[in-house]
Amino acid sequence: MWDYSFAIPSLLITTILLVFYFSLPRLSIRMNQVFVALLVVEGLTIFFDILSSYVDTEYREFPLAFVHFMNVFYFLLFFYRVFAFFAFFASVLKMLQVWSRFFKTLLRLPFIIGTLLAVISPWTGILYIITDNGYAFGPLYDALYYITYFYCAISFLCLFLYRNNVKRRRYWYSMLLCQIVLTVGIFIRKAIPTLLLYDTFCLMTVLIVYLAFQNPEFYLEERSSVFNSKALREYLEEQNGMLMHRLVGVVVHNYHNMRDAYGGKQMDLGIGLISDYLTHTFRNCNVFYVRRGRYIILGPWDMQVEETLKTLEDRFDKPWVGDEVNLYLTASYVHMELEGSIASTDSLLNALTESLEKADRLVGSEAICISADTLKEQEKENQIKRCLEDAIMDRAVEVFFQPLVDASSGRIVGAEALARIRDKEGKIISPGLFIPIAEETGKIRELGEQVFERTCQFIHDHDLKKYGIFWVNVNISPVQFFQMDMAQCYDEILRKYDVNPKMIHLEITEEAIVDDNLLRTQIRNMQERGFDFVLDDYGTGYSNLTRLKKCSFINIKLDMSVVRDFCKEPDEILPNMVLAFKSMNFSVTAEGIEEANMEEMMREVGCDYFQGYYYSKPVPGEEFWEKVVSS
Repeated sequence: MWDYSFAIPSLLITTILLVFYFSLPRLSIRMNQVFVALLVVEGLTIFFDILSSYVDTEYREFPLAFVHFMNVFYFLLFFYRVFAFFAFFASVLKMLQVWSRFFKTLLRLPFIIGTLLAVISPWTGILYIITDNGYAFGPLYDALYYITYFYCAISFLCLFLYRNNVKRRRYWYSMLLCQIVLTVGIFIRKAIPTLLLYDTFCLMTVLIVYLAFQNPEFYLEERSSVFNSKALREYLEEQNGMLMHRLVGVVVHNYHNMRDAYGGKQMDLGIGLISDYLTHTFRNCNVFYVRRGRYIILGPWDMQVEETLKTLEDRFDKPWVGDEVNLYLTASYVHMELEGSIASTDSLLNALTESLEKADRLVGSEAICISADTLKEQEKENQIKRCLEDAIMDRAVEVFFQPLVDASSGRIVGAEALARIRDKEGKIISPGLFIPIAEETGKIRELGEQVFERTCQFIHDHDLKKYGIFWVNVNISPVQFFQMDMAQCYDEILRKYDVNPKMIHLEITEEAIVDDNLLRTQIRNMQERGFDFVLDDYGTGYSNLTRLKKCSFINIKLDMSVVRDFCKEPDEILPNMVLAFKSMNFSVTAEGIEEANMEEMMREVGCDYFQGYYYSKPVPGEEFWEKVVSS
């Protein structure tokens, strides 16, 4: 009556998959746990599908109670498998975190109804009937299909409603393919019920899931059996809100130097030895390798940190010896308590990374404690990073202008364009906070280009020269000097807004002068397009008069710290320095002018221009323009 030609190979493949899956370490997260249940129930369902079909065919050879038992058990497994597929997709889409308990119960209702129908069928014949003529479908046999259709439809709907919860696009496409395969499979079962082919379609779905994102090796470090950094992130994200862990981080000192000294092969073997030691010594903990000789041991709340650190110190006092390896390595440590919830996984991982970096620079095996304040600071930095990324992506970077005042006339003759971004509440974020982040993350190029373009647009929209404004300074980060097409990019923006390059002075800091060759090359490329350069923050870096003489600056801006120090304790150094600058045909700007006496003292020193809060703080473009027009 039934055709087993597809079911038996499917059962063999499922068995091989089960054996391989259980032979590897598995991360204890909900998605993996649901997949384990799905894999087991898939194997059992295929097995009992074959067995119950055989028993139904040879029903006269078996006791009636046994025939009923085999059928009921198969139907129970069938419904459980359908629900398990849905539960797995729900865990991948992270829907369980947002659904209410009532809604979760409501979604289980079809599965519960199917289970009840299966249980009462031996007495009611509602799903199947065993008569003298053998096995037959009951009046509600199609409930199998309707319940399966329901969960397939809900899964399709959730795939589209919660698609943003999936981190990688290929995961979403993989789940979509799974749903298509399951849907096609149930329609074929409906059309050809005697062909045991639906089990094969379910196996195909399991294989897609396994290949796409459930292979345990995706979570394992390739040189050992410990988990990798991806596994650490996913574990922390899922446990957030329920954290009750103690964490110990291990960093092998000077990993790259040790790798050069011992060789790559020896160090890889050494990492394997350390990994094996950690997993065997701390069996009740999850051990993660986060690259470059760094480990995270995530243990239960009752883990004794001091005892753990002592155990690690004692082991690193001895060499790591194997068949082909003999390494002498030292280590430092970090530790922290994880309780309840954290602001974000990124904050924690960044704090861990910074603490491990700091520990690597320590002499000896001293342990660094990561406090709650550290995490708060890291979360603040992450929020700024997100605001920066959003501002750049939405082209919402603002430009504020601070006046530059002529020392002899007291009139505004120029301005400095300064980048500003806002937080989620619309408050201005200090540039001292977001500029370093922009440089570290590589966003400074896009940020600088937006500021330059906004400045060009402002110049284009306002007749600055009519009101005595002859130039606007725009800052260039040292990181931007590695952008070899910077001259071409900025020239294109000038042409777009029809702005004379002499209207814009490019400010660079002393930090950019560290690489003389690169500096001169970039300045030459920019000057060929008509730009002039200003040296900003003089007195805080590495430059000297000899090096300045080689660079074609038109203005030197004295850093506000230099100006303040001189105004507090006047000496002959700064006046002589300004005199030297002017003899080299540099004009001089004093930054940080906050009081009338500072203005007067810097005028006597010989400065040509002033900038500071005494005249105006940086203000939005239109407010600056009103100030210019009214002055």
